[in-house]
Amino acid sequence: MDTLTRMRAFIDVVEAEGFSAAARKIGRSKALLSKYVRELEDELGALLLNRTTRQFSMTEAGHTYYRRASEIVREVDSLADAVRESSGDVRGRIKLSAPRTFADAPIGQSLIDFAKQYPDIVLDIQLDDRFVDLVEEGFDLAVRISRLENSSLIARRLAPFSIKLCGSPELIAKHGMPTRPQDLGHMPCIVDTNGRGLNNWPFKGDNGDPVSIAVSGPIEVNSPMAARAAALSGLGFCILPDFIAAPDLKSGQLVAVLDDRILSGGGIFAVYPHRRYLPAKVRVFVDFLVQWFRTRESA
Repeated sequence: MDTLTRMRAFIDVVEAEGFSAAARKIGRSKALLSKYVRELEDELGALLLNRTTRQFSMTEAGHTYYRRASEIVREVDSLADAVRESSGDVRGRIKLSAPRTFADAPIGQSLIDFAKQYPDIVLDIQLDDRFVDLVEEGFDLAVRISRLENSSLIARRLAPFSIKLCGSPELIAKHGMPTRPQDLGHMPCIVDTNGRGLNNWPFKGDNGDPVSIAVSGPIEVNSPMAARAAALSGLGFCILPDFIAAPDLKSGQLVAVLDDRILSGGGIFAVYPHRRYLPAKVRVFVDFLVQWFRTRESA
């Protein structure tokens, strides 16, 4: 048995956080994976994993080995991708991180459309609203919806992104239409706790400078879709991504307020680690997303 196979087994176990989960994910037996990892430890003369019936963790040596092994396996896979690409054969697995907002919204259809067009590429989609460490956690790339800050990652813009402050007609009839951001401090608001400001919402002030308004209301939830549902029920004003709010604004179920005081939302980006060779499967995926959003904008 070659070292690369044992190395892959170790990485699969670490990323699945256990032998049983890894076995289910890749379709191999738990006993076989355990054998590969044990042989790898024997080869290295070091314990990589602490394993008991209830706990699973990496040793210090395991952390070190995982970081370097992940890089080596990605480089090997990139080389294989380059060879396949030269023969017109693009296949493999893409480990993608994306926020739940992206997958739940209509733009999540882009992932389904890609899978239909490229059946030989498996999309391993991990939905998480936190910013994962792509290199440390072994992701090929991530979709991020934000204003990107300085980063060592390579970013490709897929589409613009803005936010909307919305309220239902019933809510506005009951509490009035806010004319300044400060009015929201005395009105019910629904807080999406995924937002960086949490209960402090940023706006343009009367003089154009940024201001932060403390808001409160009956519901705080870490889901824009749940926040949308609460807003539709008239429970409070809510900040939503434009691609979630658009259908309700068009139908009149929600009303946009204070549009001239909203700060720029940034964009939707595909981000990936800087590598010497970008795997063909990742390049194909990113190019597909760029074209998908371009077609949607022009429709």
